Formats: sequence, C-alpha cells, structure tokens
Amino acid sequence: TMSKPDTKPPCPNFSSGPTAKRPGYTLDGLQGCPLGRSHRSAAGMSKLRESLDLTHELLELPEGYLVGIVPASDTGAVEMAMWNMLGPKPVEVCFWDAFGKSWWTDVTKQLKLDAVEHSATYGQLPDFSRVNFDNDVIMTWNGTTSGVCMLGGEQCAVPEKHEGLVICDATSAVFAMPMPWNRLDVVTFSWQKALGGEAGHGMMILSPRAVQRVQEYSPAWPVPKVLCLRSGGSFNNALFRGSVINTVSMLCVEDYLDALRWVQRIGGVQETYRRCQRNFAVMKAFVESRDWCSLLSSDQQFASPTSFCFVITKGPQGLSKAMAGLLAEEDAAYDIASYRDAPEGLRVWCGPTVETSDLEALLPWLDWAFEQCNASMSTK
Repeated sequence: TMSKPDTKPPCPNFSSGPTAKRPGYTLDGLQGCPLGRSHRSAAGMSKLRESLDLTHELLELPEGYLVGIVPASDTGAVEMAMWNMLGPKPVEVCFWDAFGKSWWTDVTKQLKLDAVEHSATYGQLPDFSRVNFDNDVIMTWNGTTSGVCMLGGEQCAVPEKHEGLVICDATSAVFAMPMPWNRLDVVTFSWQKALGGEAGHGMMILSPRAVQRVQEYSPAWPVPKVLCLRSGGSFNNALFRGSVINTVSMLCVEDYLDALRWVQRIGGVQETYRRCQRNFAVMKAFVESRDWCSLLSSDQQFASPTSFCFVITKGPQGLSKAMAGLLAEEDAAYDIASYRDAPEGLRVWCGPTVETSDLEALLPWLDWAFEQCNASMSTK
C-alpha cells in the first residue's frame, strides 16, 4: 500500500478555466486600476487601448489585424462573429468537443442556416480534407473538453488561401500555442484561460477580410446591440480602438494587463509556449508510464498541450470522479474532473501560468488517489 505523499503542490489550481493566476501573482499588481472611474474617461480608455496594443504586440499579429474587447467572454465573441458575418456563403462547422458542438447548434437552430457538419467523437479530429474552405468555416482550435487540438505550421489543415472566412474559437489556445494568424479570419479567446485572467470579457481578433465582410454585408436577421459589429450602417472601428459595447470591469482589465506584462517580462509568447510544452511533457510521461490510465486523444500528435485529458482504464465506474473529489479534499488538486459531457476521466490544465514543479508534485498524489479510491470502491 502506497503511503500518502508528503509534499503538496504549492498551487493546486489545475482547473481548465478559470485557470491558475500567473506565478507570483498578488493583488498589488492591480494598484494602477482606475477604480470608480468611467471606462469612457481618459484614464479608462488609456487602459483599454493599452490592453489591445499589448495583445497585438505580444501575439505578433499581422499588420492590418484588429483586436477588440467584447461582451460575454469567448462565447460572446464567437456568437458575435456568427451573427454578423454568416449568411452570404455556405457554412461548414467542424467540432469535436462540447463547445464546438454548441456552435453547430446555434448555426442550425438559431440562425437557421443549412450547414455541413464535420464532427468527431471525443479524443479524435474530423477529416479536414473533406472541408471546403471556399465556404465559411467555423472551428475550434483546441478542444478544451476533449484534449485534442489542431496542428499549426506546415501541417495546418487550413489553407493559406481560401475564399470563405475561417472563424476560430481559440479560447484555450491563444497565448498557449502558436497560431497561424494568416490562415484565420476571426480568432476568439478569453482572459480566464491561458493567462489566468478574470471571467466575463471576450477578445476578438479580425483579419482585413473579416472586416471587409462586416463592412459590405448586412445580415437578413436582426442583430442584438450586445452582438453588433456595425454602427451607422458600417463597420464599427471604435470597438477595436478601446471603445466597448457594454461596461467593462476596469478591475478585470487591470488584471488582464498584469498578465500581459508578465508575459512580456518572461520573454513573450515563445516562453509561454515553452512552458506549456514542458508541462505537457510531464503529464504525458506520467500517463505513458502507468497501466491504469491513458490519453483520451487517440493520436498523440493531436493531444492538447493545455487541457490534458486522460481516462482511467482500470477499476470501477465512477473512479475518476472519486479521485478528483479525494484530491480536492486533500488540497492536492482542485477541479480536475473531466467535463460533464466528456468520457469519464481527469483533466489537468497545463497552460503557461501553471508551474511545472506543481505538476511534478501532483503526480504521486494521482497514484495515491487511484490506489485509495480503487481499493475502497472495489470492496463495496
């Protein structure tokens, strides 16, 4: 029988969103916040513009790409893109996890558009060779609930030249893995994933082609004000220069700036990418060396380096939930049960704000929790 480990992770926050705050985070980093001031004041607008400019700079976005803050987190950003841009071309939706499937539902049930479905079960990717990128394509970059992600670089399934718009939900990918910006027209994310920011605010990155679509196309359906990218009959440039549709939390903006400055201090996105890869390597080596668990991803090259999902291959049903509960009770790991609609297993966030040493400290606790829960549940 394995004895209980002596050392706990100093930061046991392994949730896949909201994620762990950046290393060394304290509330002192928020002292520059203009609390009690209007977001439209000079002080408020200065903070908003700084956050947009720093995002553009750190992500190394191509010239002509725009960044804006929008309501309702990543969900709001994706909905905004769909409600404003879909309609003039046929639509294809690629999904392989719970959130990607919700975009399919909204396209077909809410906007009532005929769309082509390209789906895969948890742990797999659809066949992208069947996708016609001359149509508008909606896709997720990283399946936060499935532990499977797209490949970048020369292996990217999205062609550089395409007639349609590519709308990409990249909430658990941006700042965590390289993105092929020149192949994507709309990219959305939120502060509470890779950067450990606060919830409620979405980010929208637009290519010049996406801006042109909004400028030239007016949807047949009414677009609610909270989702509208047009003003006075044309594209609302102000949203990408610091103005916002509804009131933002300046405290959350300051927290986002704190995270961006941390990225800047440690060496930019190349270092956040490296941190993710180091974390992923630790978890992957662990799972591969154990006979009681395996990666949810059916192909290791597509395994997500951020939302690390693995299944328990031995023991009774409900074992993984019992393990997650026990580890939380022991303050060794919080919020690592798999997503409610995903196959039963565990999901450990390996994003850049997680310290590799915390993951290393977690590993013996996983072994211990498996042994404890398997023994107690098998005797019932």
